[in-house]
Amino acid sequence: MSPAMPADFVIEADEYDTAFFDKRSKFVHYHAHVAILNNLEYDHADIFPDVAAIQRQFHHLVRTVPGNGRLVVNAEDARLSEVLAMGAWTPVTTFGMDSGDWRARLIAADGSAFAVVREGRELGEVRWRLLGRHNVMNALAALAAADAGGVDAQRALASLADFRSAKRRLELVGEHAGIHVYDDFAHHPTAIATTLAGLRAYVGAARILVGMEPRSNSMRAGAHADELAPSLRDADTIVLLQRPELSWDAQRVTGALTGRGHVAATVADLVATLRQQARAGDHVVFMSNGGFEDAPRRFLAALR
Repeated sequence: MSPAMPADFVIEADEYDTAFFDKRSKFVHYHAHVAILNNLEYDHADIFPDVAAIQRQFHHLVRTVPGNGRLVVNAEDARLSEVLAMGAWTPVTTFGMDSGDWRARLIAADGSAFAVVREGRELGEVRWRLLGRHNVMNALAALAAADAGGVDAQRALASLADFRSAKRRLELVGEHAGIHVYDDFAHHPTAIATTLAGLRAYVGAARILVGMEPRSNSMRAGAHADELAPSLRDADTIVLLQRPELSWDAQRVTGALTGRGHVAATVADLVATLRQQARAGDHVVFMSNGGFEDAPRRFLAALR
């Protein structure tokens, strides 16, 4: 993004970010010239009764973007298409892996290298430190938004090589005795699945161990309980934290994991279980949208 752009020139909306909603669930904080509509799924079960309610809020945002602005929209998300069908009076640019105005061709299966294609013309290649199809999609959205704001596409593409991801997005916190330890914010089944899929493509046949805290309001309420086991398909071992405030039995998930799942009553138990399971060559991912009582670093200390 150009330094001259105001802070609210570009905003991104997805189902994980409550920053756009006040307690009455309305987009009230931003007046964007360019808006990225990245994905729309059911979440925030304590606020929204269903997907349709979230779509209405997205459409409130769509209506605030001026006619001389731009909507940058994920071409692969059918629910976003339904939002646009409610009425959009702003030019739309789409992005996707295989469809849209901006597309990507994977060079590396783990998403660490890919080519960018704009309206049928290849602009160049990106080689960066991030992993996963979802991050490639994020890159396309950012490039399209920067282009809409007047940033040279080639310059924007080249800058991705130096991009450093946000903290706690599959953040490698350390390695000891051949065991890699990560801290990750993923707390929605889709985010969990895409993060682990990217790591799986990167590590190949190496084992992936997951320590998970179902902490968000939707998770604690059980809104995603049926989707959790399928989202963990790329993990070899999963330890799920069963805090007292969890309103459902964690064995509802671990029972569907065909022997790969374990339940822990405390973070100390979770760390100890993973420590017993881990061996050289493993990749251990801690997933929570909270502090998780510093579990990743406690585990790393236990290894030492």
